[in-house]
Amino acid sequence: MAKAKLDNPSATGEPEDQLRAPFELLLSRLAVLAGFKVTNVVAVGETSLSEIRTRPDYAVTVHGALAGFVELKAPGKGADPRKFKGAHDKAQWAKLSSLPNLIFCDGNSFSLWRNGELSHPIVRLDGDIETSGDELLPDKGLVELFELFLRWQPKPPSSAKELAEVSARLCRLLRDEVTEALGRKFEALTSLATDWRGLLFPHASDKQFADGYAQAVTFGLLMARARGITIGNDLHKVADELKDSASLIGAALQLLTDSKETRQELQTALQTLERVLDAVNWAKISKGKSDAWLYFYEDFLETYDNDLRKATGSYYTPPQVVTAMVSLVDQALRGPGFDLPRGLGTESVTVADPATGTGTYLLGVLRHLAQQVENDEGAGAVPGAVEAALRRLIAFELQLGPFAVAQLRVLAEVQTLTGAPPRTAPQMYVTDTLGNPNDDGGAFPGFTAAIGQQRKAANRVKREQPITVIIGNPPYKDKAKGLGGWVEGDERAKGAYAPLDDWQPPKAWGLGVHSKHLRNLYIYFWRWAARKVFEELPGQQPGGGSGIVSFITAAGFLSGPGFERMRQSLRQTCHQIWVIDCSPEGYQPEVSTRIFQGVQQPICIVMATRWRETGQAEKPLAQVRWRALPAGHRKDKLAALQQLRLDGPDWQQCPQDDRAPFLPTAAGAWADFVSLEKLFDYDGSGVMPGRTWVIAPDADSLVRRWKVLQAAKPEDKERLFHPHMRGGKLGDKHVGKIVEKPLAGMPPKLVSVADDNSAPLTPIRYGYRSFDRQWILPDSRLINQANPKLWLWRSDKQISFTALMVKSPTNGPALTITSAISDLGQH
Repeated sequence: MAKAKLDNPSATGEPEDQLRAPFELLLSRLAVLAGFKVTNVVAVGETSLSEIRTRPDYAVTVHGALAGFVELKAPGKGADPRKFKGAHDKAQWAKLSSLPNLIFCDGNSFSLWRNGELSHPIVRLDGDIETSGDELLPDKGLVELFELFLRWQPKPPSSAKELAEVSARLCRLLRDEVTEALGRKFEALTSLATDWRGLLFPHASDKQFADGYAQAVTFGLLMARARGITIGNDLHKVADELKDSASLIGAALQLLTDSKETRQELQTALQTLERVLDAVNWAKISKGKSDAWLYFYEDFLETYDNDLRKATGSYYTPPQVVTAMVSLVDQALRGPGFDLPRGLGTESVTVADPATGTGTYLLGVLRHLAQQVENDEGAGAVPGAVEAALRRLIAFELQLGPFAVAQLRVLAEVQTLTGAPPRTAPQMYVTDTLGNPNDDGGAFPGFTAAIGQQRKAANRVKREQPITVIIGNPPYKDKAKGLGGWVEGDERAKGAYAPLDDWQPPKAWGLGVHSKHLRNLYIYFWRWAARKVFEELPGQQPGGGSGIVSFITAAGFLSGPGFERMRQSLRQTCHQIWVIDCSPEGYQPEVSTRIFQGVQQPICIVMATRWRETGQAEKPLAQVRWRALPAGHRKDKLAALQQLRLDGPDWQQCPQDDRAPFLPTAAGAWADFVSLEKLFDYDGSGVMPGRTWVIAPDADSLVRRWKVLQAAKPEDKERLFHPHMRGGKLGDKHVGKIVEKPLAGMPPKLVSVADDNSAPLTPIRYGYRSFDRQWILPDSRLINQANPKLWLWRSDKQISFTALMVKSPTNGPALTITSAISDLGQH
């Protein structure tokens, strides 16, 4: 039958399409040999679209339940996807390797794969499907392979880590299916993406929507299993049951999966998720421990998309850090200025984590409070105190995955502390903390109301509700211009106010070249928190609020010149500022010494406090106190954190100058030295070319590269040029850009790079790194940020000092000298 199909000159479609009917017949016969009734094994064929990489040719059900998938390949291609050569086949395998039960078949050979691993030796038929006809004979292992395939049952994960890895693989597959469907402009999903933006994230790209969709569905199902809800194949029912205790997750799950067309389009991943996660027994995995979710999202991201963690700046906070930070906040509330004997237990104290992740800080507050109440009032008072505290806890989180984990962890912790489920749900919101608090998105009908109400409620908290304590570990991402939302001035009218403006150094200070360092996610969160807690807003007392901001972040703002206005503002606003240096080793220390092992930058904990004034006297500048954790192993630092007391020894005073670094006052002769930048008329950054091909160890290489670019096909020139991109679109420098102003001393080239058939400008010497002089093409069309003053002053008599201004060198010379134009990283 297969030979006749393949030989038929009137047959249409791809060669593998001609295998469909023969394969279906083979499957029915092998099912009988494997002990199944023919009617109980059904192969559901998919429409063949070559551009769809995440959808196998068949989904196979046994007794109505999904058993696995089958992917057909052209005869002769083989059944080992690891050996496929074509880009399409390689990309498909990268996606389908997430499936737990998958057969590859090219008519001559068969292979069985589970989670990307070969599960049975490849079986090859005796003969060739294209020529052997009735003489084609099966190998003895064929029935065994198909029996293994048809009798597959999902294996319940035995640990939280294993569950994270399994769910991450399938979540990634679902994300890829959504991405492909959006690329084909599949109407049901493009409409859904539009609704999603209107409900929660107005500026979400298609890529961000695909990620949000996949995580919302995956964690919705995980939450269902943690609650003991059976998934089956009715996600509408699951969503309804979730709404009782997790209204947002339930509503999101319903919104994302209720469409029949959408479920059909995404059935490969959705059916597999339903089947695999329904086998999860959370009671056995957790063993009744609330900390079973502790590392879950970290493990999930490692498998799902480790780059996503880096892109969002998300790093898991060790519990010891959280415990110490919560304790210090409680000490401050009980101490002079606030004078609240119950500390965090005070009924008027509201606590918020603006980037809550998986809820570690909320749990830290609850545990600290429960311990304090037990110590002061006895164990019987703990349930009431915890229940009351839930009404005063607020959490914002941008990603649905960690948000769902945070909900599960908080609910489990309350159950542990009180012996019963919470009667009051904490105020936990999926929202962009940095987004516009006045943009409520209009009316939301039907089952979208729960999601829309979340957005409105979160914005109401941002606008109106006073918050006493903001604590957490905000995300880190440098060069984050455009990611600060309303805080940074997103979509504002020209000249309109944005909170970050208050921390921009005045022009008269001459620090404009350094102000770019304010464009970091953690600085945006610092600005949001300082405004929310300390400044005069609706519902707060005239003259400003009273409270505490405590963050663990990168330490660049402690001393960087671009942050002088930020430090001045905090000194003028606050009464006390406490600084803990968590990285005394400096930049890029040994991994074993790092609080966050994946973070190379120095880290610090800073707690800023402001209390209500009782007199009319002008408030003095804040007292800034500093201390460092011990240098050495991470475990020693974490142990030292547990011992910290605000009234303890080793705190050092910092300078009283309002713009001075948050570092100890220098002693001895060093304190009298003038800072390096004040010795010179000019202090700025080196050149930022934006592409490495314009720099080379010799001038001839640059000329040859220019000729290669000139000779390239028009469609290849942009790729070879490596254009400057901004928000996924061409930025300032690309092959079609005409740049009218040349670099000082260089002849103009009033033509785009794409149309330039002339020789390149003569290469000049370039200070690429210390003691590494190279050559650069001095063409303003080729350099993203040339720093014009360096070129204006260039001469054979000009020299420059180069030094690290953002971080301190850990060894070697503090500065170097060059006579060449300097790169940003020249030091």
